[in-house]
Amino acid sequence: MNRFCQLLEKYDRLVIFDTETTGLQWSRDEIIEFAAVTVEAGSSGPVVSGEYDQLVALSPGGFVPEAITKLTGLTAQDLRERGLSKERVCRDISEIISGNSLLIAYNAHFDLSFLYYFLLRSGDPDILKGKDKLDLLTVYRDRRPYPHRLLNAIEAYGLGRKVRNSHRALDDVYATLAVMEAMDAEKQDLVEYVDLFGYIPKFGCPGKPIGSVTYRPQTGGRPLYEEGEIAHV
Repeated sequence: MNRFCQLLEKYDRLVIFDTETTGLQWSRDEIIEFAAVTVEAGSSGPVVSGEYDQLVALSPGGFVPEAITKLTGLTAQDLRERGLSKERVCRDISEIISGNSLLIAYNAHFDLSFLYYFLLRSGDPDILKGKDKLDLLTVYRDRRPYPHRLLNAIEAYGLGRKVRNSHRALDDVYATLAVMEAMDAEKQDLVEYVDLFGYIPKFGCPGKPIGSVTYRPQTGGRPLYEEGEIAHV
């Protein structure tokens, strides 16, 4: 079976994306790097049809915390010298996700929340309306025991020589794509997780829910899409 057969029967384009940010609060902190890879159906199977990786200029008075520089290697000077304006990156994102696209990320609630506020401030958040979403962290929690970071998924699927979780957006996008390919080879049920996000019950739903997404607690056992009642969030 071709990779992502079910997904590419339903969507014209798969958009795998990642953000690097100045912190964890999407209503306050900033995106400092955005990367995406698009996958479309080709004559002999899925192909990478586009790649985008861009640093984003800081807001006036903005800064990069030392902990984020240690994690990503990015500094405020990097963003001043090489960052595009927020408005320009918003326009680029609008073009990337246009049409019948599925938005995919690892821990997608985090990245989508940042993306919404980024577009709200500097672009048009309505471009997210009607876009289906797939969270690969939710899938991985159904497939493997704790811990569930992207790094753990890379190791679990034996991808360490192929990709890395460097905390730079494009590296992490390709790592996410490789994990997704391994997941699809393992079991062709990714389409069942579209617009279905899991969360750890003791922590509750992560922040403000995304209106188009169904949230369910993940407790192990059956796949999340086979669980019973939808949780109230």
